[in-house]
Amino acid sequence: MNSADDKVQVISGASPNEVRDPAVRAEIKKASVWFGIACAIALIVLLVQPLLIIFAGLVFAAMLDGGVRLLGKVLKIGRGWRLTIVVLLTVAFLLGTFYLTGVQVAQQFTQLRATLEGQFDKVSGWLASMGIMPGKSDLSSIAQQALGSVGKIGSYLGIALGALTSLFMILVLGLFIAMEPRLYDRGLQWMIPEANRAEFALTMQRMGVTMRRLLAGRLLGMALEGVLTFLILWFFGVPMAMVLGIIAAILAFIPNVGAFITGVLMTAVGFSAGADTGIAALATYFVVQTFDGYVVIPMVAKKTVDLPPALTLGAQILASTLFGILGLALADPMTAMIKVALERSSERAEDDEAPAA
Repeated sequence: MNSADDKVQVISGASPNEVRDPAVRAEIKKASVWFGIACAIALIVLLVQPLLIIFAGLVFAAMLDGGVRLLGKVLKIGRGWRLTIVVLLTVAFLLGTFYLTGVQVAQQFTQLRATLEGQFDKVSGWLASMGIMPGKSDLSSIAQQALGSVGKIGSYLGIALGALTSLFMILVLGLFIAMEPRLYDRGLQWMIPEANRAEFALTMQRMGVTMRRLLAGRLLGMALEGVLTFLILWFFGVPMAMVLGIIAAILAFIPNVGAFITGVLMTAVGFSAGADTGIAALATYFVVQTFDGYVVIPMVAKKTVDLPPALTLGAQILASTLFGILGLALADPMTAMIKVALERSSERAEDDEAPAA
């Protein structure tokens, strides 16, 4: 039993730590908000690579979700079964392609490396004779200084291992999200203030639709560009037509930059077999890019997302400078998501300014 003497005694009077002035309290709240924003920006800068991996996982999940939804129009079965079918079909396609063409593709990749090295030596030798670049011996010494140490080789192996680890994390993360997308959607909405949840849900829904359409169009463009490149190069007898078609299909995921790299590779390989073959490879590049730019991209843009080429290229330059190769690959989806958010913000502003009926 507590007696009357054991009662808690509270000392009256203002504390030196208590801010009673309303103006000072308002300024402290403003400063706290700005300090929190600065801390959030610093945290994003420190965690930019993990955030990019998470975003890449979301992109992969959107690809799987698009396949699941497309399959749902044909098969009226559970989502889990449809996702399993999509994953198995994807794995079967990749394994079947590598099984049927694996030896040939491996040989062509080896031949491609040797061809590119030979072409580089020819170009560097010509530039050295013109006095534009250092001589071959100087280039060899520079290469030895740059790549000769075991530590650098170990660091390159570490980079390769890190890239494989990141790829595995992206695939696993995308698979988990594709399995139960509503679970993560509810979790994100729960973190948003209740008054803003409806607007957040609508914006996220539009972002999801845009992402699926963008990736569907991109996959269609990759397939068409890869197949068309292979067929034309094979018809003209350009060496390594299959591996160049595969490279063209993969690099087509990155607009503008991927097409330029593909053109350089095709031209180098073509001229290694002769002037006529080089001209045929160069003509193939222009034909494929013209068909892609004037037929495939407009056709896909009508059904998916129309991003201006200058905007896409600018976003790729910024993303590659800030975030590296992963930022370059994800620049297009990031730009599309930002575009959706800005469009919805503009619509909301117009709705707020519209006069009441």
